[in-house]
Amino acid sequence: METDLTKIVAAHLRNPQSAWSLGTFGVIAEFMHDPGEPIDFEIAVDRVQAATDRGAIRLRFDDRIVPLAYETPGKAPDRWSHAVALCLPKADCAGNQRTVLTELGPDADAVRAQDRDAILFDMGLGTLQVDACVRVSDPAMIERFRAGCGSSLFEPGNPLGPAMPELSPPRVFTCRFGRIEVFQPIPPADGKSPEGPHTHVLPRLLKSGQTHSSAAPIPADLVPCAHIHPANPLVDIMGEPKPFDRKAFADFQALLEAFGDPELVALKKRLMRALEHGEEADALQVPDGRHNTAALKLARRQAAAMAAENG
Repeated sequence: METDLTKIVAAHLRNPQSAWSLGTFGVIAEFMHDPGEPIDFEIAVDRVQAATDRGAIRLRFDDRIVPLAYETPGKAPDRWSHAVALCLPKADCAGNQRTVLTELGPDADAVRAQDRDAILFDMGLGTLQVDACVRVSDPAMIERFRAGCGSSLFEPGNPLGPAMPELSPPRVFTCRFGRIEVFQPIPPADGKSPEGPHTHVLPRLLKSGQTHSSAAPIPADLVPCAHIHPANPLVDIMGEPKPFDRKAFADFQALLEAFGDPELVALKKRLMRALEHGEEADALQVPDGRHNTAALKLARRQAAAMAAENG
């Protein structure tokens, strides 16, 4: 199993079956590309980046990044999700945490050269590990955003908040080691996110102050800033069901071995061995705790998926 994080990141960036996210709980930018879609890659010693007509991503390699692979049971009784969180120590993860719409000047760090003269505005969401920004090039729109500076984008009475789907400026979400840029339109409140790169800004979740979902077994001293989402064995990149993909399953189990919580990995393996031998998993001693209970659910679902494939 390849355990060099730089090589793993580069391989998944090239793989159209893998997706990426960057953000915090309730504020997320996602990047993905389709097979055959025109895409410009740059793979260097210190960074990787890619750009399509729909979005872009850049990740710089930082010695402080801690990769953590994990699985979580899905809402459907036979599904599960998995990801590799790219974390930073809590002491090193903070962005600018601006709380009002703020003009930042030209986006000199834009992935594509043609975007570097456009003006970046921090939306002022106050999030810990991500600066959620928009990038504006149209002079009239720049003036609209400048007029709104000094208050939060979603403050009652700020006309820019409700107008965001109509304006749909490119979104640029950054963390200490990278960025995702999304060029596709923002759907209306009752609309559906477009296929491919898109963003989610959900004020209700943002108010919780969480840095990530509590379902993810992230140690208290780490904060996830970005995620790799490798191919799932039961659903495609758009979440549609597909036949069980044993290779996708095996590939992620190898990532779990390399970067997962050793205790959770060992617990799930023990439970799966018991299920394979016909033992009742309920009869096995599972330590108290949300993530240990999740390991039991995962063992049952994954054992059942493999059994169904074997007929």
